[in-house]
Amino acid sequence: MAESAEGLGTIPEHERILQEIESTDTACVGPTLRSVYDDQPNAHKKFMEKLDACIRNHDKEIEKMCNFHHQGFVDAITELLKVRTDAEKLKVQVTDTNRRFQDAGKEVIVQTEDIIRCRIQQRNITTVVEKLQLCLPVLEMYSKLKEQMSAKRYYSALKTMEQLENVYFPRVSQYRFCQLMIENLPKLRENIKEISMSDLKDFLESIRKHSDKIGETAMKQAHQQKTFSVALQKQNNIKFGKNMRINNDRILEERNEIVLKHALEEEDENEEEVLTVQDLVDFSPVYRCLHIHSVLGSEETFENYYRKQRKKQARLVLQPQSNMHETVDGYRRYFTQIVGFFVVEDHILHVTQGLVTRAYTDELWNMALSKIIAVLRAHSSYCTDPDLVLELKNLIVIFADTLQGYGFPVNRLFDLLFEIRDQYNETLLKKWAGVFRDIFEEDNYSPIPVVSEEEYKIVISKFPFQDPDLEKQSFPKKFPMSQSVPHIYIQVKEFIYASLKFSESLHRSSTEIDDMLRKSTNLLLTRTLNSCLLNLIRKPHIGLTELVQIIINTTHLEQACKYLEDFITNITNISQETVHTTRLYGLSTFKDARHAAEGEIYTKLNQKIDEFVQLADYDWTMSEPDGRASGYLMDLINFLRSIFQVFTHLPGKVAQTACMSACQHLSTSLMQMLLDSELKQISMGAVQQFNLDVIQCELFASSEPVPGFQGDTLQLAFIDLRQLLDLFMVWDWSTYLADYGQPASKYLRVNPNTALTLLEKVHRGMKDTSKKNNIFAQFRKNDRDKQKLIETVVKQLRSLVNGMSQHT
Repeated sequence: MAESAEGLGTIPEHERILQEIESTDTACVGPTLRSVYDDQPNAHKKFMEKLDACIRNHDKEIEKMCNFHHQGFVDAITELLKVRTDAEKLKVQVTDTNRRFQDAGKEVIVQTEDIIRCRIQQRNITTVVEKLQLCLPVLEMYSKLKEQMSAKRYYSALKTMEQLENVYFPRVSQYRFCQLMIENLPKLRENIKEISMSDLKDFLESIRKHSDKIGETAMKQAHQQKTFSVALQKQNNIKFGKNMRINNDRILEERNEIVLKHALEEEDENEEEVLTVQDLVDFSPVYRCLHIHSVLGSEETFENYYRKQRKKQARLVLQPQSNMHETVDGYRRYFTQIVGFFVVEDHILHVTQGLVTRAYTDELWNMALSKIIAVLRAHSSYCTDPDLVLELKNLIVIFADTLQGYGFPVNRLFDLLFEIRDQYNETLLKKWAGVFRDIFEEDNYSPIPVVSEEEYKIVISKFPFQDPDLEKQSFPKKFPMSQSVPHIYIQVKEFIYASLKFSESLHRSSTEIDDMLRKSTNLLLTRTLNSCLLNLIRKPHIGLTELVQIIINTTHLEQACKYLEDFITNITNISQETVHTTRLYGLSTFKDARHAAEGEIYTKLNQKIDEFVQLADYDWTMSEPDGRASGYLMDLINFLRSIFQVFTHLPGKVAQTACMSACQHLSTSLMQMLLDSELKQISMGAVQQFNLDVIQCELFASSEPVPGFQGDTLQLAFIDLRQLLDLFMVWDWSTYLADYGQPASKYLRVNPNTALTLLEKVHRGMKDTSKKNNIFAQFRKNDRDKQKLIETVVKQLRSLVNGMSQHT
């Protein structure tokens, strides 16, 4: 009964599920079907039975519906087949009727047109015969107009048209042919207008083709004029004693005389060849077209057309080639076309009235200037060659000076040059980064040897080095810096020269040029040279000797910065005492590099110490010491002595820091060796041998390997080891435990945890030794007493360690 009741309750649920499946989207059926499996165990079987019954019901309904509509569908198809036959017959009849109507209508149309044509001809002939005498003067004048048109005497033709309209046409205005003539006159005027416009188009095409030549000629003349003016100004400055430089007066004077001579020669050569825009372009089509349109009263239309076409040409001219940035010729072609365009517009402005106006040219120039700046900004960003950027700058200056000579404002172009200057400096910095890397790679990092006075003077001429002690020494002798120092100094000066080249002709004051040079030089020092130095210092193959030489080199380069400032001052003639003068940041640059080199020295020195320490091969179970220090330690000390001899050229503080760092690292390494967790036991013989090695370290520290330490400062690096070893060698545990925590304690630097760790290792070593020697009965009691003492000390040390941890 329970099962049947349960089954009855399940059937409505199954019906609900089936309804949900039929009315729900297929993608959402999953959760519904899952509920069938989540119910009672036999629910799935019952659901399937219910589903089959539902399917059978639907099949029956489909079959009933098909049977009900089948006969109607068959009847409809039969009706359609009958209608198709009748429709085809009707279509044939309609087509035939239409054809017969068309054939009959053609004959009527032809006859009607013939009749109309004959009547018109008869009427026209009669009118012409009757009125021919009246119309002959008009026809003669019109014939004259045709002859003038054929002879391309368009202005005379326009005057004849005015006579026909004002005198002759009113006499015969009632006749058809007069109306035709009257109607034809606008066509003739339009024809004249089209011919003149065709000439104008040819003119526009001509100036488009000749824009390169026009612009090239204009830029060449502007460049020659500027070159002559600059050379003449320099010559005058030399005569009046201006811009004189120490040790460079004669060179500057000779150079400027040569420049002036060349400029005068070029001026003489080109004096007879000076071409104007009228010599290159025939402007008569423009004048003729403008005059014709003025007579026709469509001057405004002509002006609008001309301006529209020129704006289109301007857009074409302003559109650069995609590879323009690859060569300077691409930029030159771009500039000459633009200059040619605006030179023509300036000429049209001054020789015509109203065709172009100053407002129009200014608007056109502002539009062009924005496009030019955008193009140059985009294409110059692709330039990676500083020489190409410099040539681009020179072209922009000539371009700007040329157009400025024609009255166009070019301040924005010079503002753009400041942006390009930053990019030029970036390309210079990248180029000089490679130069510095090559210098560092070729350097041997050893002092520069000189064997004669000539070699000494050559080095002095390249680098400002002053050392009275070195001058007094006899040959051969060595400079303290390596070969890279004078090379870098020369390259920095070359960079300043290269940076100065961009600053020329920018119409900037000496103060601004001085500021530019100092800022770009600071970038070279703080970013490029500093980066190259840091990369060099971090290279794995750079050893301690090379690092020492690098520190010496940076010291001399830092001292040379004041000479670089004097060098810039001599170029710009701006005193360093000026309030707004930027200082060179060489001090901080080379100081940072020196600090990095010092840190690398400390690191490499510690790594070398670790390599020696890894060679240590102690026998931690030896019963007696060897009586001499370990071989690896003596090799390490000899290595440190030789290295610290090299450090004598370093500043005292650096050498002392390196020495102290090395001793502290060695002390730490030895302490870690004793406390190594993998080392389980140590014999007293091994402790004594280890003590001999520490004594050698202390002797090395007391020998003052680097001068400048006060007292036993360097020996304090090993004080922790010394007190720990003394505690074990003397076995003075009572004193250690009694004085622990007091400032005057003999073993103040011994940590209880360290002492406990080492004591446990020694204790295990003693136990092992006692087991081996247990055949000697007379020593058993002494061993037991010593072990009890050790166990007591261990307990006390542990209590100290626990007390320290709780206090912490």
